Amino acid sequence: MTRPFENQPNAHPTRRHEQVYGRYEKLYTVNDFCAALLFLVGSVMFFYKNLEYPAIWCFTIGSVNFMLRPTIKLAREFHLAKLPLPGDDRPLPSNEDA
Repeated sequence: MTRPFENQPNAHPTRRHEQVYGRYEKLYTVNDFCAALLFLVGSVMFFYKNLEYPAIWCFTIGSVNFMLRPTIKLAREFHLAKLPLPGDDRPLPSNEDA
């Protein structure tokens, strides 16, 4: 088992780690795109007085998307930390071996 936020020389020790990492990266990218799109649409809508209220909602929802960014990364790190690493089934060396 790995520790969250631990820099590892081999970033993806197993195929499963690679798959999980890839899924979270896709989710992260889609979330970023949605946030940027909401801010762009909200900005254009703000030019028109009658669209200010929906524009404010676009900014609010876009802000929630930006808040999700660290949540997605944190979820990814904890998910990866739970995955077994090659050799995790071996017993740990005892203090007597040292």
